[in-house]
Amino acid sequence: MSLSTFARASKLWSTPSLSSARQYSTEPVALHNLRPAPRSQHSQKRLGRGQGSGHGGTSTRGHKGQKARSGNGKPKAGFEGGQTPITRRFPKRGFTNPTAREFAPINLDRLQHWIDAGRLTSSAEKPITARELLLSGCIHNVKDGVKLLGDGAEQLKSPVFLELSRASKSAISAIEGKGGKVLCKYYNDLALKDLVQGRTDRQEALPVRKTDILWYAKKSNRGYLAPGMSPQATSDAPVSA
Repeated sequence: MSLSTFARASKLWSTPSLSSARQYSTEPVALHNLRPAPRSQHSQKRLGRGQGSGHGGTSTRGHKGQKARSGNGKPKAGFEGGQTPITRRFPKRGFTNPTAREFAPINLDRLQHWIDAGRLTSSAEKPITARELLLSGCIHNVKDGVKLLGDGAEQLKSPVFLELSRASKSAISAIEGKGGKVLCKYYNDLALKDLVQGRTDRQEALPVRKTDILWYAKKSNRGYLAPGMSPQATSDAPVSA
């Protein structure tokens, strides 16, 4: 290896000096010194400007074919070359109900277990809501509301006061048989979110769909729109079916 070649190689593999390191400006940022970062901008790729540019002729697309056509040469999503696409080959059955709601179930045996463990407490003035059930870990997701079910009614031994979205007839009779009370209250998405977060600065929404209005207006459902089924009324007097 000649001396000149060795000098070039040693220069190539030597560590950069402090003078060649990137220099950062200490000048305060202002409108007059704003500029793009070095090497962050590149010249536009100019096509079809002659063979001397290297991007002339076919403009880097090659000769003919689907990808050489104008309009980017890409068919719409789902196109399978002319054959019947898979979205049309499979039959469709049923429909998705846009107004359907999914409730988080809670059974009486699990509710009693949480009360025995000291995780839940209730009174006529402070009933158990979806917030207490979620924070105590009795349920893991409020979904579109909480529905009380009657499974494990034989294990219920404490008077429980609840204020939930829905309750089954068997659960209502079991709760009231032990001296408790159930109030079913309507929550839309925003009202349910405020309840879980503990917000009380916004007015709660009323049901607007006819089916919801009729359901929450029935005393047999313990709906809060039924006569005498306000929170104060449920804490003062017993409810008859």
